[in-house]
Amino acid sequence: MSNNKGAFYTREYRNVFEELGHSEEEINKRVNDTFNEMFYGNEDTRIYYPSGEEYAYMVDTGNNDARTEGMSYGMMMCVQMDKKEEFDRLWKWSKKYMWHESGEYAGYFAWSCNLDGTRNAQGPAPDGEEYFAMALFFASHRWGDGPEPLNYSTQAKEILRACVHKGEDGIGNPMWEPKNKLIKFVPESLFSDPSYHLPHFYELFSLWANEEDRQFWCEAAAASREYLKIACNPVTGLAPEYAHYDGTPETTRGHQHFYSDAYRVAMNIGLDYEWFKADEWEIEEANKIQSFFANIDDINEYKMYKIDGTPLEEKALHPVGLLATNAMASLAASGENAEEVVRKFWNMPLRTGVRRYYDNCLYFFTLMALSGKYRIW
Repeated sequence: MSNNKGAFYTREYRNVFEELGHSEEEINKRVNDTFNEMFYGNEDTRIYYPSGEEYAYMVDTGNNDARTEGMSYGMMMCVQMDKKEEFDRLWKWSKKYMWHESGEYAGYFAWSCNLDGTRNAQGPAPDGEEYFAMALFFASHRWGDGPEPLNYSTQAKEILRACVHKGEDGIGNPMWEPKNKLIKFVPESLFSDPSYHLPHFYELFSLWANEEDRQFWCEAAAASREYLKIACNPVTGLAPEYAHYDGTPETTRGHQHFYSDAYRVAMNIGLDYEWFKADEWEIEEANKIQSFFANIDDINEYKMYKIDGTPLEEKALHPVGLLATNAMASLAASGENAEEVVRKFWNMPLRTGVRRYYDNCLYFFTLMALSGKYRIW
């Protein structure tokens, strides 16, 4: 690796595509063109839709709804790409239609809405809240705070306060388990989702959240890094979609296998290593995941897997996303497969059609990360 310390300390971000011989001009064009396809392309490609004069939403094209996952992902893409208008539109839509002003979910966001803003569910999904908060902090630092709801840093702090302190008055539940500092699958649950664990975000929350919560976020970052070690299989590196706090797969809901949610673990490990280089285990983990998939040349052959690597009958629903996240792991990986999977990713186009949303969100995060453009602001 090029630095002894992560980009948080050095302010230097690896451009893996440049390391493999692509020119800066070629890389910049690829990133900009991909953003424009996803936000302003044709109806077989785009997932961003303006609504009226000041709102916009990201569509989960497979389910025809807007989710906190996608809205917060879109905001992260926009702040990284310096697209303030699109960012503000997404945030205003999220705050108007998804945010709970009162009740047991006060301060949280309803995880799924119809495209007219009516809610499909009232409950939140914690991965949305953590991405909302991080994107808002970055927006504050990049563009400055404006009038409510564009007082980005205040909004971010309020989200994180709810995530930590909800339930202390007897109403609702926190999004992190207070006893072990691990993020929950949903506030009411007693288990986690390994792909929700973003220690690189928590490190930054420990600097920017409300002062009384900063120690909590320090401990959450350390707890998440340790949790991933017990949730990921020691041989294959594969994680289940849901797992108990002791790392064992959560079996009662049928999400104990390596499937769609779990792809993001590789992505998160890559970015955590790039930003902080806090744990050399992430190198081993990235190498294991890449090694497991190294001999599968056709992404259409990807399947659902038990975490011990046993293939199941069901095919991967998001093969483009799976290859993308495995490529993003190259920010940590040191093995012989790291370059090859990045080459495969570079040669792979965006997904088109009904199932494009999740694949292409992961695709764009990977494109930004491997070009050195997924940055701490």
